[in-house]
Formats: sequence, C-alpha cells, structure tokens
Amino acid sequence: MKIQYTFVAIAIFCSALPQEFYGQDMSFEEYNPKSTLVVPGKEIKRAKFKFIDVHSHQRDMSVQKLGSLLKDMESLNEGIMVNLSGGSGESLREKVENIQKSHPNRFVVFANVDFEGVDGNDWGKKAAAQLEQDIRNGAKGLKVFKSLGLRNADASGKRLAIDDPRLDPIWAKCAEMGVPVLIHAADPKSFWDDMDSDNERWLELKTHPRRKRSYTDPAPWEQIIQEQHNVFKKHPKTKFINAHMGWHANNLGKLSELLDEMPNMNVGISAVIAELGRQPQHAREFFIKYQDRILFGKDSWNPDEFPTYFRVLESNDEYFPYYKKYHAFWAMYGLDLPDEVLRKVYYENALNLIPGLDRSLFK
Repeated sequence: MKIQYTFVAIAIFCSALPQEFYGQDMSFEEYNPKSTLVVPGKEIKRAKFKFIDVHSHQRDMSVQKLGSLLKDMESLNEGIMVNLSGGSGESLREKVENIQKSHPNRFVVFANVDFEGVDGNDWGKKAAAQLEQDIRNGAKGLKVFKSLGLRNADASGKRLAIDDPRLDPIWAKCAEMGVPVLIHAADPKSFWDDMDSDNERWLELKTHPRRKRSYTDPAPWEQIIQEQHNVFKKHPKTKFINAHMGWHANNLGKLSELLDEMPNMNVGISAVIAELGRQPQHAREFFIKYQDRILFGKDSWNPDEFPTYFRVLESNDEYFPYYKKYHAFWAMYGLDLPDEVLRKVYYENALNLIPGLDRSLFK
C-alpha cells in the first residue's frame, strides 16, 4: 500500500511541474540540441572548383529529368554527374541516347552486371561480352552493388563471394576496355557488431532495424571486405574505386596500409564525410598524402546536403552540424585542403580514371 501511495504522490508531483520540466521525458531519438557555441564560419553552398560526382544514382534519366538535374548541378558548381545505376542492354542504351540528345558532356553512366545464372555454361564469357557491348554503347565504367557479397547466390543457394573465380572475366574485361570498377562491398562494420551502448551506429540501427546483421549474416564483415581485396590483388591491371572509402574512413591508418598494398585501388568519399569531419588534422594529412587516389562522390542525390561536403573539404571552420543525426551525432570540422588537393579530389582524379569525360569543362 505504501508503494502505491508513493507512485500516486510522484504522479501528482510531476503533474504540478512547470512546463520546462516536461522535456525530461523525451527519448534519445528526439534529443537533438542546437549548439550555443559561437565560432567563425559559414555554410559553403557552392564548391570552390567545378567537381565531378562519381557516385550518384538516378533511375529517371529522361531528357526532362536531365534538364531539371542540371539546374541543381549548376547551383552547386557540379560539372559532371556519374550515374552508377546505368543498367545494361537496352536500358543503358536509352539512358545514353537521352544524354546525347540533351547534355552530352554533363552526364555519364556506368553499366551494371546481373549476377543471376552464374552457374550457367560460359556465364563469365557471356557476361563479359555484354559488358563490352554496354561500354561500346557508351558506359564509362562498371558499378558493382553491395548485393554481391551480401545477397547474390548461385543455383545451390550458396552466397556468391566477391572473389568467386567465375566472376574473373568481368574484372578482366574492365582492364581490357580501360574502364574503372566502382564497387561497394558490405556496409559499416557497426552493423555486424552488438547493438549495445558501445555501438556508435545504435541510433541508425534503432531507426533502421533492417540494417542490423548478426556476426555471420551472411558472412563476417571481415570476410566480405577481404574478398573484395582479393579481387583487387588478383586483377592488378583493373582500376578499382572503392566506394565509401572501403568502410575504413574511421581508421585512416588501416586505409593507408591498404592503399600502399594495392596500387590499383582508389577511394570515393561518398556517405563517409561525417567520419572525415570529426578528425580534421588526421584526415587532412591523409588527403594530402593520397591526393591522387581520392575521388569526390555523394551517393544519395539531395542538393541540400552537398554544402556539408564542401565545408568539410574547403574550410577550416569548427564545430558545425552534420545533416543527418542518425549517421553522426557529433559535429564537423573543416580540413582546409590546399587548392591543388581540392582540384584533384573534385575533378582531376576522376578525369584520369574515367575515360571520355569532357576536360574542357574544368579549364
């Protein structure tokens, strides 16, 4: 009875609390305070140099859509958009035709390979032949989605490993044709870790529960990443762009070792700017050292999010907000990269890796 009276008393007390105490009941998901810190700096809405976004996805590449995209690109100072969702066959050909009709020097597409039927006779030979045709039809490279290594399976239901030898003709064809492979393998390692108070991605996993994996779902993270590296080493003449910095943007020391070990591996910064923006000194040193092997990319197309990328790369601002709390609940700092490094990251490295881009746009 005393316990019951205690609860009633607490309820009466709480109901009598002034309005300012009500916020104590908010959840962590709701808590998103505005910083009271006053420091110099301002948002950068337009990149200092014209840039190439090597990591974009656009399903609709109609002439009308391309015109709409171009308006936003101009406001950001984006020179060329690389659409990694080019598809294959007739779908790819249609996208290339629309580009040629409207803005032939501002958009390019990468082809995609369908890994279904990998058990079939001469699958590798046929897939490589289709890829070659797609490149001749206008594709400037190959994009490999994370489904390879996570979801693709052979006829027996066994997971199709990234380094499965049946796929070798694909990587070899890219070397032969002189086009790069932009590959996304796995996801952040935290998705495989325990979802507890030590997991930095707890909020993302709480709000996006389908992203959580067990240690062996479908294989350990380390195994999937190693499969990707095995391919890089086995095909040294193929140029690879490791999407999302290979999920090592939070460990630039390890990424340095990998870049030194695999000279045909380059990295794109899409979707990992939050990792770079919380370690400005270390990241700046990394960008200067590997300035010839880092490419600009954003991933999801949202023009309002690009200014955070520009500000991290270009400014020396301190403690400014990131745009998506569940990705990063910490503040950003600018790397203040030298102009010669910015030019390489923004466009020169892409011009050197991706054939047939219009260099005159960047003079």
